[in-house]
Parts: sequence; C-alpha cells; structure tokens
Amino acid sequence: MTTRALIRLLLALAVVVPAPLVRAATFHVLAYHDVRDSVSGDFDADQYAVSTRNLIDHFTWLKENGFHPVSVDDLLAAQRGERALPDKAVLITFDDGFRSVYTHVLPLLKLFGYPAVVSLVTDWIEHDANVPQAGRTLTRADFVTWQQVAELSASGLVEIASHSHDLHRGIRGNLQGNEQPAGVTLRVGADGSYESAADYRARVRTDLATSVASIEKHTGKRPRVMTWPYGVYNAELARAAAALGMPIGMTLDDGIDDTGHLDALARHLVQANPGVEALGYALLQPASPPLIRAAQVDLDYIYDPDPEQQERNLGRLLDRIKALEITHVFLQAFADPDGDGGADALYFPNRALPMRADLFNRVAWQLKTRAGVLVYAWLPLLSFASPDIDQSWYVQQSVDGEVSRAADAEPRLSPFEPRARALIAGIYADLAAHANFDGVLFHDDGRLSELEDASPAAMRAYAEAFGAEFSFAALHRDEGLKQRWARLRTGALLDLSTELTAAVREYRPAAKTVRNLFAPAVLNAGSADEQLAQDYAAFLRHYDYVALMAMPYLEDAANPRRFYERLAAATQRFDPGACRTIFELQTVDWRNERPIPARELRDTLRMLQSLGIRNLAYYPDDSLRGHPDLEELRQGMSVAAFPRGPRP
Repeated sequence: MTTRALIRLLLALAVVVPAPLVRAATFHVLAYHDVRDSVSGDFDADQYAVSTRNLIDHFTWLKENGFHPVSVDDLLAAQRGERALPDKAVLITFDDGFRSVYTHVLPLLKLFGYPAVVSLVTDWIEHDANVPQAGRTLTRADFVTWQQVAELSASGLVEIASHSHDLHRGIRGNLQGNEQPAGVTLRVGADGSYESAADYRARVRTDLATSVASIEKHTGKRPRVMTWPYGVYNAELARAAAALGMPIGMTLDDGIDDTGHLDALARHLVQANPGVEALGYALLQPASPPLIRAAQVDLDYIYDPDPEQQERNLGRLLDRIKALEITHVFLQAFADPDGDGGADALYFPNRALPMRADLFNRVAWQLKTRAGVLVYAWLPLLSFASPDIDQSWYVQQSVDGEVSRAADAEPRLSPFEPRARALIAGIYADLAAHANFDGVLFHDDGRLSELEDASPAAMRAYAEAFGAEFSFAALHRDEGLKQRWARLRTGALLDLSTELTAAVREYRPAAKTVRNLFAPAVLNAGSADEQLAQDYAAFLRHYDYVALMAMPYLEDAANPRRFYERLAAATQRFDPGACRTIFELQTVDWRNERPIPARELRDTLRMLQSLGIRNLAYYPDDSLRGHPDLEELRQGMSVAAFPRGPRP
C-alpha cells in the first residue's frame, strides 16, 4: 500500500470511528435555606435553618475531607465533555433568597473560595412578602434586596437561580380546600371548577418568564438554573424552563447526581441544623435501598354519600396509618360498585368514566401531609367498564373455537386495541393532572390467560406477528409458537404499562411504578408466563418494584408456612436481597370471607423478615372495623425503632 493510500485509509477511518465517550461524573448537591447566628440546636422551630457556626464547620469539613465545591459553569463544561469534574465534587445551594445569604453566607464563600447557587422567589423581593413559616410570618425584610442580589452576582462566586416568581405557595387544589404546590396543581375556583390545561400552561409560563426577566434586569444575567418550589415540577414546567434558558433543574429528591442528567438534580436537604457527623454521613455513606412497609387501602371504605361521615371515615384512616408508622399506602383510585372486578367509576375527574366522588386527591394529600407516608395510586391496567365503550375492545376467550367474554373474569380491555390503550392512557393522565401522589400500583388484572386474547385487534396482531394462518388450535400443536405467543402477550402488557407510566410522568416525573404479580409466576417460573402472560424477571427489569401476592389461601396452599418459605427462596434467586420485591399478604381468606387473625399475620410478617424479605404490604386494611388489629400489626409492619407490643 502506498503512503498516499494509507493516509486516505486513515482519514476514512477517522470519519467512521466515533470519538471516545465522556463518562458522566457524579457529584452531590447540598440544599441550605436560612443561616442565623442563633438556632436552637436540632429542634429549632425553623427546621430548615442552620446556625452560622455549623455552616462554618460544614465548609471546613468539606475542605479537610477532600470535597471540591463546583460551580454551574463546571457542571455544564463537564456535561459538554470540555473538562472533568474533580473527585468528590459538591454543589452548594441556598434556597428562597434569605437576607442571610448576603450578610452571613457571602463572607464565608469569599473566605473559603467556594461557589454557590442562590435561588430567588422574585415576588418576595419586589412586594411585601407575607410568607408563613415556622410559626411566624416572613416579610420583605427577611429577604435580600435587588441591590444585594446584584452584589452577590457580581462577586463571581454566586449563581443566581430562579425559584419562580409567585409559585412558592399553596393554592386550592381540590374541592375540600387543601392547599397544594402552585406550580404543579390545577387551581380550583370559587365555583368548584378546575383550571383548564391552557390556563394552567399560561399561568406557569408567565410566572417563570417574569422571574427570569426580573433577575436579568437586576443582574444583567439570565438565570441558568431553575430550583423548583417544594422540589416538585412536571414536564410542562421543565419545557418552559428550558425554553427560557434554564437547562438545570433542582428538586428535593435525595440522592447522588451525574453530569449526564442536569435537568432534575437530587439534593441533600440540610435540616435540623446538623453537625459535621450528619453531613459526613449524607456525603460518604452509600445509599441503601429504601424499606417499604405498605397498607393497600380501598377508598370504597372511606367514601360515603354524607360528606361529614366521609370526613369521619378519613379521620379514622389517618389516625390508624399514622399510628402504624409505615412508609407507603397503595390507595384505590377507582370504584367497582357492581362487584364485577372492573372499574365502573373513578375517584377523580376524568374523560372516560363516571366520577363517583372527587376524593382521591383529598385522601392522598391528607395521608402524605398528616400521616407522613408516600401514596401510590392503585388503578387497573385493563379493567375499565362502561356501556359507552365499544364491546369489541374487550378481551375475548377462545374455547374450542368459540369466542366470547370470560364469564368468571372481570371485564378487561384488550392491550392490542389502540383505541382502548388511548382511553386507558387518558384516564392515567387525568389522575396525574388532578392529584398529588408518588407512584402507581398496576392492579392484578394485568394478565392474559392461555385462552386469551381472541378479540379482533388481538387476532390482527397475531396474524402480523405469526402469519395469517395463526389460530388458537395451532398453539396446541406447536410448542415453539405457543412460547412466542406467550412472549407477545407479556410484551403487550409491558408496553401498555410503559405508555401509562409516560402519561403519569408528564405530570408526576418522579412517580415510581409497582406491578402486581401472582405467586405462581415466581414458584413456577417459566410456565406461569404462558398461563397468565406474567414474567417475574421481566417485571423486575421493567418496574421499580414488584408487588408479589404472597397469599397462600388464594393459591389453596396446603401448608402456608411452606408456601412462604418456597416463595421467599424463589424470590431471592431473581431479586438478590429482595430489595425490589414487596411481599403482599392477605388479611382476609376470600374463600370463606374469614378475616385472618391479626396474630397470625404478625407472626407471618416476622417470619418473612427472618427469611430475608425486606419489603412488606397487606391488603385490605379495614380502618372502619379496625382489622387487622393495630397493635398486633405494628409488631410486624412498623418501621419505628421500638414498636409497641400488644396491650396486656
């Protein structure tokens, strides 16, 4: 080969060989608020205030332990691959624009040479603020002035970020009057009507634009960071912020960040005036998987035509969940008055089914704020019933060549019917638009038996996948075809849940997902996929958690203890450490409607923990009748350090 030919070859290779990928670097973000000389230890009324002494100790500890505070410029340069972040990088942030960032923090930043981000609520600077906090009312005097903001920005150490103009407050978010974050809530008017999507979009976009314009006017710089009020945002807000030149978004989720994803940064919220030991634990201790202890609650138990009785029912639930000291509630968002297993009505405004009551948002918000739990909305994957829905959209069975709806199964819409999928996605979107919650539990109706689905849309999908000669009779003659068909059904359900998750995350970007799974899919892994279109390994890959229905009486197990032991052992072969599987126990033997004794439930919960099962749930919780007994249940479920024992 001539030299010229070799050069041509090398040039050609240079075109087709991709440049080395720049690995995303990890970093921590600290979220501070006010800084005061006098803070009452770790029990001050303002739990977000830190003392000047402790802040000095924090800054000193960072330096002595090899941490490197970085700037927004550093993050953006690292994201572009221009320069690497230093090891143990940390971004320091201060929210709300307290005057102390000028009087107390800026001198320390200059002393240590640390950059920081200061987030401003511009309305609180420009008008007489009236902000209730920690038993007192904050006024304009508690916040920086625009002159001070200009000095902060000119220091070269402080990046001024938007914290909105007037979204850092609550607005009426449901008919019962709960105030919820203004940025992610459809406002309820005096007449009880909800703000339209168009009006909401105009309101929040105008707010962010106003904030950006004010900051630019007084600093000469457009903000590049959007710090979401209360740490919450949605896709509409994110799009608006990006359009205004703010590619970095900051939440209050806890965790470690990387430069590959700057649009929703997690932050360590500094609260209870921590010393350096707590700071070190937050920055050095590896994150451990969260522990889940959940009650699955029928909203039908709370609903009552009498609003006063409904509120009493809600009060009993709140008292019970708070006393139980668990972490999650899986809350029913649908109603099934006729008992056929399908959702005939919903507990939130929606476009497809009747609304039994506008109740889900109220109960979810009260559980979150008064009982301190995370709330996951529990909804069917397929089972939505209405005479207005085209009957050809429903799952059909093929038995000996005869196609019909299964008489003993709930009405389920076919996952192969595009119009049905769109209808279900609309329901999930409406839920997320009208309620504040943390995740979704997909109901156990997400299954297809070996006789299903024979609906017109499903048959068209089979023909496209396997050829026009496909038939249910052929499945019995061709084992390979049967397995491919099972994978197609499983995949259709997984794909549908992906669409539904996307619809929810348009409004609730941080929402987690949980999928119900029948025990045979774990005990008989491989065969259950063909029977019910459920695949445990695929579920673990696809969802944040799998809620395993560990219900021996439902499965007619002869020896319940042996059932649990086999299930625990099989689970840990797929999910080492059982970190992402939730064992959900039954509190009623539905074969005879007999309540399971609370002591038996307590002993089972303890036994499962001894077998290495971390995450536990139970269904149903009957707060009106007090079953299971609260004191017994606490002994098996509570995350309290020392749960009370049974009363003598």
